[in-house]
Amino acid sequence: MSLLSAGVCDIGRVRKSNQDSICLVPDKRFFAVADGMGGHNGGDIASKMATDLLGHNIQVSNPENKREFLFGLLRRVNDKIYQTSLDHPELQGMGTTLTGIYFDEKHLNIFNIGDSRVYLVNDQQLYQLTRDHSLIQEKLNLGIYDREMAHADKQKNVLVKSVGFEPKVEADIFRYRYSKNDMFLICSDGLHGKVSDRDILFLVNNMISSPLTATSEDLNRVAKKLVDQANHNGGQDNISVILVLIK
Repeated sequence: MSLLSAGVCDIGRVRKSNQDSICLVPDKRFFAVADGMGGHNGGDIASKMATDLLGHNIQVSNPENKREFLFGLLRRVNDKIYQTSLDHPELQGMGTTLTGIYFDEKHLNIFNIGDSRVYLVNDQQLYQLTRDHSLIQEKLNLGIYDREMAHADKQKNVLVKSVGFEPKVEADIFRYRYSKNDMFLICSDGLHGKVSDRDILFLVNNMISSPLTATSEDLNRVAKKLVDQANHNGGQDNISVILVLIK
């Protein structure tokens, strides 16, 4: 199996700092997005700590059971960020989302904490593989409203789970049996909060008509176009996009 990948992390049009961070380790088949908690001190520090710690540990490890390895690694990342916030009062309350994918020989290990997302593009259809840890998702689970009504909720940025904000956190980690030509999109809410699933799919399908002939340059152009569209729609948040295609 070979992979093509591309990643873009953009400040957007409104924020004065970029609290997003991305991690691409193609030789280890590992990719992740972190979105520092807006409105809290040190969100940019938390997201950068998370991706740096992940990247380093992935580079020096070759675990046989990647799922169990991820559970332990994500707990260590949470411990490090939380302890840093205790040691530095000016950083109290910092935290970050953390979402990504880690390939093994036959399966994809998908992990998620917060409201960054992993999507699958397969046979020109888009599927959301992760479930947000947000107040909006909790309301959706309870049937209070549907996804269309959720866009108007003023609490749409409130998370119920994040990395480093509390002493302990448990990630969602599950496995997906991937296939040739599967494409995965990992993104922060700076993308999915400004560009609808329908428009994301349209842009991907319009720019990559056939995964069989796609190149790394094609993926990079799509990632940049998705960021451009989020900025065109307002760009109120930082925007992170990673695309990974199985060849």
